Amino acid sequence: MTRKRIGFFTRLLDDVDAGERYRLALEQIVHAERFGLQSAWVAQHHFDAHEGGLPAPFVFLAQVAAHTTRIRLGTGVVTLPLENPIRVAEDAAVLDLMSGGRLEVGVGTGGNPSAFTAFGHESGARGEIFAEYFATLLDAWKGNPIGGSPNLMYPAAPQLLDRIWQATFSVEGGRRAGAAGDGLLLSRTQPRAPDAPRATLAQIQDPIVDAYLAALPAGRAPRILGSRSIFVADSRAEARRFAEIGLGRFMARLRSVGRPVPQGSLDDLIRGFDIHMGTPEDVIESLHADTTLARVTDVAAQVHSVDPPHEFILRSIELFATVVAPAMGWAAEAPRQLLRTGT
Repeated sequence: MTRKRIGFFTRLLDDVDAGERYRLALEQIVHAERFGLQSAWVAQHHFDAHEGGLPAPFVFLAQVAAHTTRIRLGTGVVTLPLENPIRVAEDAAVLDLMSGGRLEVGVGTGGNPSAFTAFGHESGARGEIFAEYFATLLDAWKGNPIGGSPNLMYPAAPQLLDRIWQATFSVEGGRRAGAAGDGLLLSRTQPRAPDAPRATLAQIQDPIVDAYLAALPAGRAPRILGSRSIFVADSRAEARRFAEIGLGRFMARLRSVGRPVPQGSLDDLIRGFDIHMGTPEDVIESLHADTTLARVTDVAAQVHSVDPPHEFILRSIELFATVVAPAMGWAAEAPRQLLRTGT
């Protein structure tokens, strides 16, 4: 593998109103570029302010593009079954042009069943809907006639065919992404099987990576992004204080929708939610134990589900870029002058 690229992933969960959330997330991404991170990723979630806070990732990333010059802009992910695939193709094409070719398009099948109901779909049909819409998306970017009509997409965007990423929790999903020659998005955490409740993230994700690499066409370079919960603080006590608050909120939300929550001490919860946190030295040691990270091409750090206040997110970005990443061999790029330095 070549030297890893590093990025920042935000879920836009600051404890403020929506407009301020977007402003703070923009500031965090500008800060990430200032400290040499190479990519910024956002998740799409509909309806639930506590889940992700961003239903329109292309709109948000257009604003980010106007305030940055270098950092790559990724969707992690667009919930394709809940979108019009032609509009996704068009919006992505326009954003890529306006950002100077910096867009990375991550797509997935989606999560919350109630969102599918709101959009008039059955959650159980998400796989079939995804396959149909994904084929339409590819046709549009390939310059093929769309939907049996003579219409071709404008503006043309064949360049985006090489910047698709597929998110998956499964070995079969890894095989599918590899066979397509797409990038593979690995989650910061994922459910454990009932017969292996204490499996490590590496034990779950290494077989996905194996399937992806085995299916990748000859000559096609792998693209594997490992998203990880990483909160770096100046002191261990400070990190644990915010973890106790953030994880307490997160578990309360899980209980409110009837989802099971891990039991045990704060350390048990940190392990259960696959969180790398503490001082730079703590985080470096923890990341070294995650063997899947040795196999990825890209690493994206997000503070969810600790979700500390904004100023501590900024500090975590700094410490990740200047101390943790270099110690892992993931050195950030030299900071560059931004198009705009204020938000």
